[in-house]
Amino acid sequence: MARRRKRKSRRRQEGRKILEHVPQYNIESGEDKPVTAARKYIQSAGIIPPALLLVKRNEHTTDRYFWAEKGLFGAQYVEENHFLFPSLRILDSPGEKTAVAAGSRL
Repeated sequence: MARRRKRKSRRRQEGRKILEHVPQYNIESGEDKPVTAARKYIQSAGIIPPALLLVKRNEHTTDRYFWAEKGLFGAQYVEENHFLFPSLRILDSPGEKTAVAAGSRL
């Protein structure tokens, strides 16, 4: 039996392209749960939003979180609903990408 191809959401693909311009941090969860490790790292490093945290849970699994002004969100949710985040709206306009990607806040 032929297997159907999974349909890719345009909205999610657009959100993924926008998140490519956000600073990324790779960390390992260690003994903590991934979300706890992400929160501790944000606190200790003093990361300012917007930022994407890639938390390695084990050798096979990496959890992705988005640090926004309103808190910590799953990256998949942000990809699908990127229009709800004001810090990503700035990235959406073509002329502003380099300013925010470099880490300056507007």
